[in-house]
Amino acid sequence: MQAEPGTSGGRSLLSRITAITDLFAYPLRTSHYVELVNPLWTTHKLQARVVEVWDETKDARTLTLKPGLNWRGHRAGQHLRVGIPVGGMHYTRTYTISSPPEREDDCFTITVKAIAGGRISHHIVRNIKVGDYLPIGLPQGEFYLPDAQPVLPLFITAGSGITPAMSMLRSLIAQERLPDTAHIHYAPHEFDVIFGQELREMARKFPRYHLNLVFTHEYGEQKQTKGYFSAEQLDRLCPDWREREVYACGPPGLLAALERHFEQAGRSRHLHIERFLASFAEVPADAVGGTVRFRRSQRSVQADSKTSLLRVAEDAGMNPPHGCRMGICHTCNTTLLSGCVRDLRTGKVLNEAGSMVQTCICAAAGDCELDL
Repeated sequence: MQAEPGTSGGRSLLSRITAITDLFAYPLRTSHYVELVNPLWTTHKLQARVVEVWDETKDARTLTLKPGLNWRGHRAGQHLRVGIPVGGMHYTRTYTISSPPEREDDCFTITVKAIAGGRISHHIVRNIKVGDYLPIGLPQGEFYLPDAQPVLPLFITAGSGITPAMSMLRSLIAQERLPDTAHIHYAPHEFDVIFGQELREMARKFPRYHLNLVFTHEYGEQKQTKGYFSAEQLDRLCPDWREREVYACGPPGLLAALERHFEQAGRSRHLHIERFLASFAEVPADAVGGTVRFRRSQRSVQADSKTSLLRVAEDAGMNPPHGCRMGICHTCNTTLLSGCVRDLRTGKVLNEAGSMVQTCICAAAGDCELDL
């Protein structure tokens, strides 16, 4: 019997063959030479080819990606790391997959919004083109609907925070098991709503999907009190919210307001949050930065008390390892050799030599030296 490619038998046969050819490819591997023919066939790293780009709004773009070997499917709501080469530097960002797992062409999509001051998000929205290859990671994250336990979901999203909810909605519809679903989405204007046309079409086609779009700039000077999330607004737009599991993704201000509200209501365990930005504490007014020395790179730069050490290193022309940029994945960990740094999430100052420092969420708190 002949083993078919893609089956366990086929993969086992391929593994045995490459184990032999690797002996002749030393010090590289066979996969490095295969990459010259097709980057998607490599096994030593995972890449994806951009096969389509689509502008959702004036500052948001969807990339359709064809992943290479070793890719595995995702669950609706999960995210992945994407490597972005820019100007000879390699950056990594995390983006939610916006397509459903049920997609049949073996591709997936990410939808990226160009954020103010975000050099990589602007590069993706403006410069990435069809035919480009991007390093990717495997899907991860626990922000998804349970399989076994039916729930009545309430999605509360804002801006690009709609992407995980969109993947879930598309998946539920593809499986023909869309439950009674409420969705509150915030955007400045109607034309800023990512997937706006598709959302409205869902609401028209599926009576179980109840969509409320809140355009915050319509409230003018009253947007803080009437446009943004409030208890009164939630009662009005989704009166049965106490009976629902809430899945929220958006800017830190919205998520903080939701956490306060659901804690006061005694329903914190029914609130599920996905963050794409770390929530930082206020930096003390008398905080100072200092000189940051990166010992192994032999560089010293001045840094203020608010800019992350990762950003300081990148601005100095370094390319340190990093992943989520919000203190979750610990890819950016390094060692404090001397001096002081501040954890921007908690305000806690670290000043003990040998302490672990997450450069993506720590800033200088005086002079310091890092093992980078």
